[in-house]
Amino acid sequence: MRSSRMCCTKRYPVEAIPQEKVVPMKKKRPKQTRYLENLIFRGEFHFQRLSVMGIDNEAVARIFSPAILREEYCLFANVIPDGDGYFRMLHERLTAALEKRQPLPVVRFADGEYAFYRGSLGCNGLYKQAQSVEAIEKAMPMHLDAMTRLANHGLLAPLIFPGNSQASASSRFFFRKQKRDSTAAVFLDFLRDHGIGLTAENYVPFYAVYAYLSSPVFAAAMDGRKVCILNSDCNEASCRSWFARQNSAPELKFVDIPKEYAATRWEEYRKPVLDGIPAGTELCIVGAGVGALLICEDVSRALCVPAIDAGHVLNMMNDRVDKSNGARLYTLRKTP
Repeated sequence: MRSSRMCCTKRYPVEAIPQEKVVPMKKKRPKQTRYLENLIFRGEFHFQRLSVMGIDNEAVARIFSPAILREEYCLFANVIPDGDGYFRMLHERLTAALEKRQPLPVVRFADGEYAFYRGSLGCNGLYKQAQSVEAIEKAMPMHLDAMTRLANHGLLAPLIFPGNSQASASSRFFFRKQKRDSTAAVFLDFLRDHGIGLTAENYVPFYAVYAYLSSPVFAAAMDGRKVCILNSDCNEASCRSWFARQNSAPELKFVDIPKEYAATRWEEYRKPVLDGIPAGTELCIVGAGVGALLICEDVSRALCVPAIDAGHVLNMMNDRVDKSNGARLYTLRKTP
């Protein structure tokens, strides 16, 4: 028998039905592709071994570890065929600037700089670069202005290799990354996010600068030139001897810069440093850690001369390789 009971459903007006509260979902921001990946995808850059004639990196590997040789594979602009091409590029840009009395700042970037631009006190190493995170934040607009001018009129030389950029190693690479390290890729994102682009015209590999500055070709180009060395630790006799051993005799002058906080206090140091550079100076060699960007760009622009961040090569000139804990890649040459 069919049940006589009927299902009775109480009806409510639609507007009276309790509504579940709906929380609008926040739109997820699309994840931005790494700038480095874009540069490679667009066919503007790739990774390649930096091979420079006469360089003996095996000697450096014996001092440290064979693992250091993975840094030989660095970012290349597609228009540059090989390491010797970057060597020639540096020499041609430098000699042209000398002849035409034009500014040419050349600045290297590596672990200390990468930490500084992430706002980290990890930038402090042998010398103190920043007093506090607040000091870094306060100095950042000055650095960004200098970085923009450097990209437009000079050369950026960041240390970028697969091991510090999380790039996939192709079959050309004989090594594999030992740890995840994206510091170089993050630095390139920092540049892009502030409207600073990396191009074939404004980029040279970090170690190409060392290869050139430590070479007899650079020493010969300085012969008879008025060169000013800006550093906190200068051994004048050693610097003259370094050039003399390469049959070069530049007219060397020296200006002391403070050992600490050039990266955050350059505005305080600027006038006495610039005033100390002799009239007629044709080129400046700078050693200032993270502060090298501000000094090289400012000095180069004010005096219309090349100003080069020399780093370890300046330690070589001062006979203080110990400050770098030993030799560096691309600074030793094969003996005949």
